[in-house]
Amino acid sequence: MPLPISILDLAHINEGMTARDSFDASVAMARLADESGYRRIWYAEHHNMATIASSATSVLIAHIAAHTQRIRLGSGGIMLPNHAPLTIAEQFGTLETLHPGRIDLGLGRAPGSDQNTMRALRRDPTSADSFPQDVLELQGYLTGETRIPGVNATPGQGTNVPLYILGSSLFGAKLAAALGLPYSFASHFAPNALEDAVAAYRREFTPSEQLKEPYVIAGVNVAAAATSDEAKEQSHLAKRRMAAQLLGRGRTLTPEEADAALESPAGRQVLQMAKYSAIGDPTEVGEYLHWFAEHANADELIIAPQAGTVDARLQALTLTAKAMDLTAA
Repeated sequence: MPLPISILDLAHINEGMTARDSFDASVAMARLADESGYRRIWYAEHHNMATIASSATSVLIAHIAAHTQRIRLGSGGIMLPNHAPLTIAEQFGTLETLHPGRIDLGLGRAPGSDQNTMRALRRDPTSADSFPQDVLELQGYLTGETRIPGVNATPGQGTNVPLYILGSSLFGAKLAAALGLPYSFASHFAPNALEDAVAAYRREFTPSEQLKEPYVIAGVNVAAAATSDEAKEQSHLAKRRMAAQLLGRGRTLTPEEADAALESPAGRQVLQMAKYSAIGDPTEVGEYLHWFAEHANADELIIAPQAGTVDARLQALTLTAKAMDLTAA
């Protein structure tokens, strides 16, 4: 069986694009992925970011689901401390009712935003502390075994939408292991704890009704193109965009300024975030992804495409699917 490959789509709003353009691009990517044998596509909850359009994550999932046939769709992830568990159970219960057997619910505890945006979301600074209890409350609504007497999710009750714990540290790994849930590690931007977290998860895993054996999904960046040089250029431009976003301090950086920022100590930290990246032609990308899956001890990979244009992202998905011998639907 081929290694399952999935996609993380941040619904980028690139230069010259509108949010609607981004949604159209996400539909095009999802249709291609649906036809090419990818396992799932996840959309991440971010707020107050001018370059990311997936803030209303469940709404975007519904839109994509209506334009695809087979592929699983979900959140990578919903930042649960931003929401009441009942609300998320109702949203994803609705999605599962409309698109049965195709919906995933990945959960994280980060804000997905800055401190001011946290306040705008009415999020309590200590809300992350109750994340484990909130996961259990949410799970109860979806399984129909509510933890709050007399309160049920409609839709949602009995849909058993599968939960995934997302993380970049030992906290998420240990929680996923304790709850018997699949674990997705954000190694595409937080690589440092990958090996320790996966080892802890596998070592401490306790079987559950949802999952009998540990299951690890690991994130990895992909810049795939027809030639190695083209892929390297895509990767460099992606790092430049990341530097502009993280180090620009609210202003637009010229390409020269972004390159200079990457040479700074802070810029080198940005480069370290992209440590795990498959860059090259299809052969090179395939070899790297197989190596990374073994290195990460992963059951599945979720790729973050690095190309800056829609056409280049579509090409990267096509080339990666061929490189990994995915089976078309």
